[in-house]
Amino acid sequence: MLTRAQRLRKDPTPVEVRFWRLIEPLRLGGYHFRKQVPLGPFIVDFACHAAKLVVEIDGDTHFSDEAMTKDRQRDAALAAHGFVVLRFTNHEVMTNAEGVYVTLTSALAERHPLPTLPSRGRVTSRS
Repeated sequence: MLTRAQRLRKDPTPVEVRFWRLIEPLRLGGYHFRKQVPLGPFIVDFACHAAKLVVEIDGDTHFSDEAMTKDRQRDAALAAHGFVVLRFTNHEVMTNAEGVYVTLTSALAERHPLPTLPSRGRVTSRS
């Protein structure tokens, strides 16, 4: 029987696939990211343990008052364990890949710098 995290990894959303492709230069450059990672009682979308960085890709369900309160509580719980949480919307990942990449590389450089941070190069519209 598959765990919830395994089911989520097996059936990613199109936005998660896009993000995974977007961070390929980082992964090839030495940053190890995992998808759908159990961290305590939570399953986070993406995590780089060496940098203690979590990336959450938020869809429409995250924008109600109740959901935003839960997300703040979740972020605070992860921060208590030393993790920084970056949140991007589905729309940002799909339409502003360069901005997402720049934000992510800046956070990585602050938290766990590598000798040379891979350049994204030209952003393509492949999904």
